[in-house]
Amino acid sequence: MPRFALLIEYNGAPFSGWQRQKDHPSVQQCVEEALRKIDPDCPTIGAAGRTDAGVHAKGQVAHCDLKRDWEPFRLMEAVNFHLKPNPIAILDAVPMPDDWHARYAAYERRYTFHLIARRAPAAHAAGLAWQVRGPLDLAAMQEGAKRLLGTHDFTTFRSTMCQAQSPVKTMDEITIEEHDYSYGKEFRFHLRARSFLHNQVRSIVGSLERVGGGHWAPEKITEVLEARDRNACGPVTPPDGLFMTGVGYKEKPFGF
Repeated sequence: MPRFALLIEYNGAPFSGWQRQKDHPSVQQCVEEALRKIDPDCPTIGAAGRTDAGVHAKGQVAHCDLKRDWEPFRLMEAVNFHLKPNPIAILDAVPMPDDWHARYAAYERRYTFHLIARRAPAAHAAGLAWQVRGPLDLAAMQEGAKRLLGTHDFTTFRSTMCQAQSPVKTMDEITIEEHDYSYGKEFRFHLRARSFLHNQVRSIVGSLERVGGGHWAPEKITEVLEARDRNACGPVTPPDGLFMTGVGYKEKPFGF
């Protein structure tokens, strides 16, 4: 059966997350049902990561096995036709070796979190960003973020429901950009690691917001990290602003 890598974009608001669930709609279910419209025997697909309920993606990657050796563009078009009206799109489809796996072949995952700081309600960004009403100090958040880089026990920033065998992860990048608009400021948190714990990104951003808002000093992040205690964590952000933006593979199936 020919194997294809799929580059997938979706708005996560209507879904319980990526992973198929018995009684709740999921992105995986919608993609599999669309694939089975063109290949009824298509087996379960595998993905690079399991995004949570309400989390979006611009660069999720999955692989599928099909009986027919499709021309990639026609495969993308056919699946997108059957995905309607769900807010999911196949951006690219690439033939891959039979043993290639979207999850196990990945060497990094990338996420971006969007945060808007302003008092007026966010009309256009509603559901696509977390909004706070007070100003935030970019330099203070950047100083706090530096303290999370490298290999650490991230128990503090881990959901109590996390199923990972170890809380030890290596954060390769946490960069924060500030974009100044006439209507307020947008902050974009870019995080990169081989893998993440359940709720790790949302927990980190929530804690850094405490620093940016002046409630915590940047040094507090080190204290919170070393506590290895979930109760020490700042508030976990809502999922609205979180996007899975990319997955790294040495094969670069999509050209990047």
